[in-house]
Amino acid sequence: MLQGVNLACVRGDRELFKDINFSLDAGSLLQVRGPNGSGKTSLLRMLCGLSYPAAGEILWNGTSIRSLDGDYFADVTYIGHLSGTKDDLTVLENLRISSALAGFEISANQASEALKHMGLKGREALPVKVLSQGQRRRVALARLLVCNTTLWILDEPLVALDVMAVKLIQGLLEQHLQRGGVIVMTTHQEIEVTAASIMQLHLA
Repeated sequence: MLQGVNLACVRGDRELFKDINFSLDAGSLLQVRGPNGSGKTSLLRMLCGLSYPAAGEILWNGTSIRSLDGDYFADVTYIGHLSGTKDDLTVLENLRISSALAGFEISANQASEALKHMGLKGREALPVKVLSQGQRRRVALARLLVCNTTLWILDEPLVALDVMAVKLIQGLLEQHLQRGGVIVMTTHQEIEVTAASIMQLHLA
């Protein structure tokens, strides 16, 4: 479903990586690993269509994502390394607005149920600025409970999370893969999920 063909990335006068190839079918997980500055986030941004590779092509169901435009982006959920929350908005408002910006509307009840599942019950009306970093991360990751996309692209989704939250997210990842979803993620932590295919890509 998702293919990277001879991908290369250049930043300034430095080549971060080249000749990167992978192919992911339904139910597959690709874990991108490597030291800081090796191009992990740059690769994920390419897969989201936020930047273009210096060389190579990204294919979704055999077609270049450059030609698919909205048809591709409607099937992608991207959660970056930063939580992307707005400090002055409430927890509930953040989830509803971020979902709307991603192309799908959710009700206040749907948002409340997702936040409850993420361990944020009772905090729905609080401004995000009063939350801990781990709680902010839970707000961002709550989108995974309400989105209806096939491809999840996640940059360090487990950062700042406690042990219980990590187990919760690993469960969501496994459920998505069992439904035939595809996940590309970066993480410095070991993940425990069952999938049809689990691959690792190491960037030097």
